[in-house]
Amino acid sequence: MSGDPPAPGAGPGRIFVKICGVTSEEDALLSVAMGADAVGFVFAPSPRQVAVGAVAQITRRLPPDVLTVGVFKDAHPARVVEMVRQAGLRAAQLHGSTTPEACAEVAAQVPFVIRAFSAGDPALAQLSAFQAHAVLLDNAEPGSGRVFDWRLAEGFPATRRLLLAGGLTPGNVAEAIRQVRPWGVDVATGVESSPGHKDPSKVRAFVHAARQAAPRPYEPSAAAPYDWQEEW
Repeated sequence: MSGDPPAPGAGPGRIFVKICGVTSEEDALLSVAMGADAVGFVFAPSPRQVAVGAVAQITRRLPPDVLTVGVFKDAHPARVVEMVRQAGLRAAQLHGSTTPEACAEVAAQVPFVIRAFSAGDPALAQLSAFQAHAVLLDNAEPGSGRVFDWRLAEGFPATRRLLLAGGLTPGNVAEAIRQVRPWGVDVATGVESSPGHKDPSKVRAFVHAARQAAPRPYEPSAAAPYDWQEEW
């Protein structure tokens, strides 16, 4: 996306880490304490679905340099923006059939937008049309904990931020980073003790393994005025 903001929490030689499917303040604070750059809250139908009001209570307790992300599927752009604001979030992650036009409408009002695709999705051929700050690549069933064939990420544009998801665990995240060389990694199931409940030892091990892997320095296509450290 032209005019990408500076990468939140990431820099040369440092992988961006997002812990998703957070359902409680305890797990949000745990993720941050273990070094996560972002925490995700699912508003789409899911065993990890949370209410806007509950998320608003959590986000006010988190440090301002943590990227707080609302996860949506096929939601109307106006509704996405409304819920992001109500919950005190700084980013939206859009799944499903969100069009380039809908994505642009959200991106015009939300500081950071992640457009999610299933690996091998034909819509990836139109990637340049989507105004998103990062692109998440997942398996066909987000949240299932299943790994997709990482070869499907080959040829991803070097000028776009790639956030890799889908079955990542403390045991395979380093190899995933070495093979795919993404800007960041996203995990939910792989660090849980049960659906929606994070395991402290797994979160710690995942962040450590990701940090130890050596990613390719990300070079955005253009600089932008958005300063991630500013309050929104």
